[in-house]
Amino acid sequence: MTQTSRKGAVIVTGAAQGLGRAFARRLAEDGYSVCLSDIAGDHVAAAADELEKDGHAALGLAVDVTDEASVDEMVATVVNRFGSVDGLVNNASIFSTLQMRPFFDIPLAEWRKVVDVNLTGVFICSKAVAAPMRAQGHGRIINISSAVVPMGRQNYLHYVGSKAGVVGMTRAMARELGEWNITVNAILPGATDTGIERATVTKLQRDTLISMRSIKRTQVPEDLCGVASFLMSKDSAFMSGQSLIVDGGALFS
Repeated sequence: MTQTSRKGAVIVTGAAQGLGRAFARRLAEDGYSVCLSDIAGDHVAAAADELEKDGHAALGLAVDVTDEASVDEMVATVVNRFGSVDGLVNNASIFSTLQMRPFFDIPLAEWRKVVDVNLTGVFICSKAVAAPMRAQGHGRIINISSAVVPMGRQNYLHYVGSKAGVVGMTRAMARELGEWNITVNAILPGATDTGIERATVTKLQRDTLISMRSIKRTQVPEDLCGVASFLMSKDSAFMSGQSLIVDGGALFS
């Protein structure tokens, strides 16, 4: 039986691999009970098992963030298992499989799929946790946007547009949820080497991105985990509606 944590429970979406898996591990190491959710059920179950073997309280669930019933069931399961839902990391998104191309060549079906997962999924998951967080009088929502938004990166318009929407939603939700002591903030990562292959990105493009940074090295998931940890902690209790760029100093705003 999974043991609950005195720090509370956090849901991380898109946690089967990459950034989501790294966020889940860091928050588990911080002492939270963690629900790892992903549409890839077998992979997320394996990720949760790995955390449990290391002595952490973890639960892996197959969840489609675009399906309201699936998300509602996830939240109910977390509350039933751990007693509360104290944090949500909206990390699930489509990116690595996208082909770089001008916006006028993006098929409408692909546009809708990206927006449905990357933007509507954040709405559905945040809506689902809002009720238990309001009832308990506290909570943390961390939305993963992208540094491509202030950059205005070309050839990914559906991705850039969806992640820009996440920033806007972060600010609006922060105002709507603040009276219940719920903070909502966004992390904007730079291009991060998550180990997930991106066939359409060349070595030259990767090297160019690194050359733009003040800290000239490859960005890895662990570079972002400390920020997520901070935003879940008491140290960020009076911080809401903010967008934190973590890209090695490529952009300043």
